[in-house]
Amino acid sequence: FEPVHGSAPDIAGKGVANPIATFWSLSMMLEHLGQHAAAVRLMEAVEAVTAEGRALTPDLGGSAGTAQVTAAVLEKL
Repeated sequence: FEPVHGSAPDIAGKGVANPIATFWSLSMMLEHLGQHAAAVRLMEAVEAVTAEGRALTPDLGGSAGTAQVTAAVLEKL
């Protein structure tokens, strides 16, 4: 399970990559492993952070970095 997309060398090391695809892949892996409740909980956290709109990466119209989005999702968990 991996988030498949381009390598984006133009943003490498800048901390602005959107980590949501990684969380989504993890949720699919958890579902595959029979951890339905954990998969749902993770996606609910991602959806809550996205809906709030406070921790969004530039590709989603925000100014948060990868670490900020990750921290926001972890806080919801």
